[in-house]
Amino acid sequence: MIGRFERHGKAFYGTISCGSVKIANSTYSLSELRVLPPVKPSKIVCVGLNYFDHAQELEADIPERPLLFLKPPSSVIGPGANIVYPESSTQVDYEGELAIVVGRRCRNVRNPEKVVFGYTCFNDVTARDLQREDGQWTRAKSFDTFAPIGPFIAKELDPLDVSVLTRVNGQVKQHSTTEKLIFDVRHLVRFISRIMTLEAGDVIATGTPAGVGPLRPGDTVEVTVEHVGTLMNNVISQQDEGQPVPCHEQDAREHGDT
Repeated sequence: MIGRFERHGKAFYGTISCGSVKIANSTYSLSELRVLPPVKPSKIVCVGLNYFDHAQELEADIPERPLLFLKPPSSVIGPGANIVYPESSTQVDYEGELAIVVGRRCRNVRNPEKVVFGYTCFNDVTARDLQREDGQWTRAKSFDTFAPIGPFIAKELDPLDVSVLTRVNGQVKQHSTTEKLIFDVRHLVRFISRIMTLEAGDVIATGTPAGVGPLRPGDTVEVTVEHVGTLMNNVISQQDEGQPVPCHEQDAREHGDT
């Protein structure tokens, strides 16, 4: 497992083993570190309607090709960070997913195994009412905090049959397996790389299974991918968010990031 962490204002990558984090010649306890989003993507490519059970749930036709949309890097948060429920929405939904992490710059990929760095958990948080209102998905998918990702990256994972589980306040809401993907990981990497250049650290969110539903401020949502881990985030209202951190302070926190 690979993770990204912060200690004393400095961000770095490390290898997780038995509750410890190793970087170069140093070893830290996880409790000493702040866990950050495991990647800093230039883009997040998401796939809509990519589980057979989700299509059946919606009584929708099976798509002939992957349905793609983008989420901006500014929507990314890490494990333990708060999902902020925007004032402009009355229905914010969870969508638990397996995510692919791209390992190197690539296009027109023939062998996806050579460009995939690993896999992690993803929550494609969506303002469902705004999605219906707009008739397209950009606003509904792009709010700050609407792309929780983490906690870590699993490099040794067979993505063709792993379970994806979402809980809200401890209750199971989604439970499926990537065996039910309409377009599997290899197909998605090939297809997307023929449209756009993928950069190292980019994320491909592979779609959500049946059971999508609403979140409310005060909820805790957890996305668990088998052999990867659990991504946990709390939901707060925009009024409770407080003052945003000035951009120059955010930049200082990332100083020295690798």
